[in-house]
Amino acid sequence: MRHQPTALAALLSFLLAGTALAQDFPAGPGIRIAAITQSSPAIPQYTQVDQPLLRDGLQAASNGRIQVSLASWPERNVNGPEVLRLVRSGQVEIAAAALTVVSGDVPLLDGGDLAGMNLTIEQARKVSDAIKPAANQSLERLGVKILALYPFSGQMLFCNKPVSGLNSLKGLKVRGNGPSAADLITALGGTPVSVAFGEVYSALELHTVDCALTGSGSGNGMKWNEVATHLVAQPVSWSTAGYFVNLAWWNRQAPETQALLERTFAEIEARQWALGAIATQDGIDCNVGRADGCKLHTLGRKPMTEVTSSEDTLPALHKAVAEAVLPNWIKRCGPNCAEVYASTLAPITGISYVQP
Repeated sequence: MRHQPTALAALLSFLLAGTALAQDFPAGPGIRIAAITQSSPAIPQYTQVDQPLLRDGLQAASNGRIQVSLASWPERNVNGPEVLRLVRSGQVEIAAAALTVVSGDVPLLDGGDLAGMNLTIEQARKVSDAIKPAANQSLERLGVKILALYPFSGQMLFCNKPVSGLNSLKGLKVRGNGPSAADLITALGGTPVSVAFGEVYSALELHTVDCALTGSGSGNGMKWNEVATHLVAQPVSWSTAGYFVNLAWWNRQAPETQALLERTFAEIEARQWALGAIATQDGIDCNVGRADGCKLHTLGRKPMTEVTSSEDTLPALHKAVAEAVLPNWIKRCGPNCAEVYASTLAPITGISYVQP
């Protein structure tokens, strides 16, 4: 996980492939695409993937016909829940957001990344691939479709007091990052607390919360390692996100344009999943003070204590998902979600949903 190709080598490889594709892309009028992706212009998902592949790669592969005006959320003064609505209304052609952030419009989206369900990134990808067709069925009724799904760094607990793992949350106040996280925290004996992401640093510092859940890299970027002492290095989810496209705009594009976009987003998807694995370990290494593994994020000046979950934690997590997280999501989502889960996801996760 820690041995990765350099960003330069990866970019050169993609640009060479783009040169070959450009020879096949026909001449014609220019195509302008407005795209808003990522919650910060500084994160690697933006600098190492979106900029070289979505912005520069599409331009190169189309002989300059496709021009992508790319921006991050802050650069367009956008917050997460707005993203899907901007695409639906046609104000932008393409945008990206974590599924849980936009699941208020389509509750099924939350089902691919329920807290406690995907403990490895390999399973998270299988689940994402499996749920995409059903998610698109729901989204297309709103005039939107998913072009690609991808993860961020593994979502794990930053705590400001000694903990022994996910089985030691009883009585602790824990900031989650969505409804399923709150369900998992409750099932494990903790008390879910609602705190805005930008206010978590102060909440940890002042002990308003005992622990908070986010990506190993995201927490590092927000400097949570300065006010938290223990990192439970077991991902419980991946903040799986999607690139969404306006369906009416998509349907107006020529077949060769659609094909080029599909190839580009297949490459983006593959690169983002590879980056998710790298960023997870890199975030852990940076937070706990392993300088040799800290390449993408910032090495903590005060190393955190790494807490690894033992095998006996897994049955408790499995039970929490089966008895609390999954049933509560289905209550929010409805009978169709129960059917999608049972037929599509349960064979992958090994967690059955039994109708109460």
